[in-house]
Amino acid sequence: MNKLIVGPAFRTAVNLHSSKLPKELAKSSAAFLSSAPSGGVVTLPDLPYDYAALEPTISAETMEIHHSKHHQTYVTNLNAALDKLDAAVSAGDVSSIIALQGALKFNGGGNINHCLFWENLSPGGGELKDGPLKSLINDCYNDGVEEMKEDLNANTIAIQGSGWGWLGYNPISGGIESRTCANQDPLQATTGLVPLLGIDVWEHAYYVDYRNLRPKYVNAIWDIINWDVVEKRLIAAQSS
Repeated sequence: MNKLIVGPAFRTAVNLHSSKLPKELAKSSAAFLSSAPSGGVVTLPDLPYDYAALEPTISAETMEIHHSKHHQTYVTNLNAALDKLDAAVSAGDVSSIIALQGALKFNGGGNINHCLFWENLSPGGGELKDGPLKSLINDCYNDGVEEMKEDLNANTIAIQGSGWGWLGYNPISGGIESRTCANQDPLQATTGLVPLLGIDVWEHAYYVDYRNLRPKYVNAIWDIINWDVVEKRLIAAQSS
């Protein structure tokens, strides 16, 4: 997953002006900074498969539009917001920093969510093998994987408007939970859960293939889930 990248001027500005900023704004600016390697910009990640590789579950047309148009827009707008944030922090302009929070959350979340989503999918997916992920699902759901799917499906399908359905790891309880987030709100920043698996239910993710039949899309996507990636995320979350 690609990371937020900001220039050295922003790094210096956070240190110089943090004492002038409200605590939460300084904290959020530092969070962008701490996750960013030096130099460059956020870029659209390459996919590990061709646009047509997920057919018939998701068509090549949908994948091309979703990846090269929609995700690219989040990346472009995130870079623009980061440039403005750099200038605002350098100037100690609290009003402008506050005004940028919505754009950073929406476009930053859009980038984070989609990077996770592409990794969630695989042309060879669909079967969850025995291992720590399956064991934990069985511990958290009486009827195991099928009950988990039904729970996440129901919550995801019921989202009003646009958003995401998530399977997340709760670092406090040590369990797995299904949760939904509106628009492009990122799961971890919004709920504290570590994202393991996400289902995008913005209409651009499925309308070409399923029209307004969101339930059909949500039920079909399980055929292309990359469970190896989901399990690796769980193991990483448990060890952090």
